[in-house]
Amino acid sequence: MSNAVRSIEEQIAARPSSTRSLSDRERDRLIISAVRVNGTWVITSFYGDDRWVFTDAPSNRATGHKVIDFTRAPRALRSAIKEVVYLYYFRGREGVSKPTSSTVLNFFNRLYPFLRHLHKLGIQELGAITPLVCATYVAACKEERLAHRRKGGPLSPASLEGRFLAVELLHELSQLTETPIPSHPWLESSAKHLAGLVGATYRSKTPLIPDDVFSALFNEAWSIVDRGDGLLNLRDGLDVLEDQLAEAPPRIALETKRRYLAHQGWPGNLMAFTSALTELRTACYIVVASLSGCRNHELAYVQTDACYRSEDEAGESYWWMRSQSKKTGVGQTEWMIPEAAVRALRLMDRWAEPLQAKIRSEISRLTASNPLDPEIAEAQRHVGAVFLGENRKAGFRVRTVTEGAWHAALRKFSARLGLKWDLSTHQFRRKFANYTARSIFGDLRYLREHFKHWSQDVTNNAYALNESQELELYAEIQYELDDIKLGVVDQWLSPMEALAGGYGKNLVEWRGRDENVALFKDRASMVRSVAESHAIRSNGHAWCTADDNRCIGNTLEKTRCVGCDNSVISTGPAKLYQQLYCDLKDVADCDDIGEGGRLRVQRDLERCRDVLISLGYEPESIAA
Repeated sequence: MSNAVRSIEEQIAARPSSTRSLSDRERDRLIISAVRVNGTWVITSFYGDDRWVFTDAPSNRATGHKVIDFTRAPRALRSAIKEVVYLYYFRGREGVSKPTSSTVLNFFNRLYPFLRHLHKLGIQELGAITPLVCATYVAACKEERLAHRRKGGPLSPASLEGRFLAVELLHELSQLTETPIPSHPWLESSAKHLAGLVGATYRSKTPLIPDDVFSALFNEAWSIVDRGDGLLNLRDGLDVLEDQLAEAPPRIALETKRRYLAHQGWPGNLMAFTSALTELRTACYIVVASLSGCRNHELAYVQTDACYRSEDEAGESYWWMRSQSKKTGVGQTEWMIPEAAVRALRLMDRWAEPLQAKIRSEISRLTASNPLDPEIAEAQRHVGAVFLGENRKAGFRVRTVTEGAWHAALRKFSARLGLKWDLSTHQFRRKFANYTARSIFGDLRYLREHFKHWSQDVTNNAYALNESQELELYAEIQYELDDIKLGVVDQWLSPMEALAGGYGKNLVEWRGRDENVALFKDRASMVRSVAESHAIRSNGHAWCTADDNRCIGNTLEKTRCVGCDNSVISTGPAKLYQQLYCDLKDVADCDDIGEGGRLRVQRDLERCRDVLISLGYEPESIAA
């Protein structure tokens, strides 16, 4: 290792958490970011630079989202803001882990509107910021309208909270500088309260894709994936032609490719074929995101040959996908996926090969020109990725598709299907969690077949299978499960809701007693208490509150649930019992079922009659 390398490493290791004791020259020469290029450290940002370029951002971030441009801050406040950002990045907050560069970037971006507000008021130092100044900022934010989206609507409560939290953090960190903000921005309030998130029913949550929208998206994506190998075969054939036609005039080369596609049965022109290849990438993304629950940046890190298979003690096979996550600092991690996702990923392995070759060529060119070019290290971050794209504005440079580009691609895919839904990448994670929760809940969804081991204790079971999994996903599944249970119990405790089943009848009696309801401060507390204290799952014809799955009423003898002390039958399955009652009436008229058969039919008729009467139906009029 050279002295230069050791010097940079030593400077990075010795970087102070505060700059107050340093001279201006020492401070400005502090290394903010550096990157290894072919084994050699190259500095990308010093403290004194107007732009700090971070090299540890997720690979799905656009270049502009890896930079803090301090020239955006008012000149009079620029030095103080730079010091605050440095303190936040390298010192962090008391009792909290140090933030990532993405978190620091978010802080600066959320603080920027406040800095503009200070500039308008003529404030030139942090020490001049008073609670009155902050109060006028709160009022201005609440009056602000978004001209570029939502038809000029106001800022969302979550956006307001983010802005106000940035001001609170500015106050906190400024206490470590020579020009601290004298008073808390809002002494008797908080960012959450000012944003309207305390004592309100508002709940910030990613929109849940409706089932009909998701079904249309996934079915179309899968049909494209199903044809993917044929499309890639055509592409490979065109690539061979490309090499053969390297010296041919452009017009002849284009016509030769067109004839090739037509001969192979491709219905459109060359431009349509290129669009189809891009849409194949989008389709593969939809399939993998839907079946893995991965965040966008986690899929961005997926490399070639990311899948492998394992077996449990019973000999059952499971597929896993390797990647990494920046969200919780877990780094390398894995997700369990079904074979459909494996197929999509293997298509992407093949799809990405030509673009990966272009990145390798770029690295060779850059190295020949300047072996210490920081862009070499950046290119190396993307060379093995599969979800790649070419940036025409950057000279067709190949990089991992950014989150913003994915949003555009997904909305284009959705619009082509005529779907009226504002689709974005993060919605697939919640849809996955919701579907899985419904599968655990007993609703017979496809995920129940793919993830057979999941039960009420999903995290422990998953961890036992693979310690490398991203376990936060299981917590999100549990949140969705809790939401579903709350909805079911809320229906049960509605005064007008008819219920059957042994436990259902008990609930009807219990909710009718004023003294029981009076035990809770409000109805929401009552619903939550009942939901949290019961094991609830559906077997298709009843809700079961037993804490095991050994009852044959769930499988072999479904009418047993009618009188079971653990069952609740709501109006949802009423049609099932109606049809079963009519079918049993027909069987009762048969003369070849024997005495035992007649007794069994009569017993089940009585059970169905009991359910229908409890739910407010007249069985004989139904059967007539």
